[in-house]
Amino acid sequence: MSKLGNYVQEAYDELLHKVTWPSWEELQQTTIIVLSALVLVTAVIGVMDLASMNVMKFIYNMIGG
Repeated sequence: MSKLGNYVQEAYDELLHKVTWPSWEELQQTTIIVLSALVLVTAVIGVMDLASMNVMKFIYNMIGG
């Protein structure tokens, strides 16, 4: 058997017999956690962007540009 075929067979065997897959409830819970974290980080970055934009406008107005 070729190296590639052997690799694919071993990977398939590992996915079937050695990997512990989450239950549907666990998957839903972790998805909600990830989406919540995504929304929070997006909001923080948006606020930081808005604040830096206003600071730069203030600086440019003080310089006279």
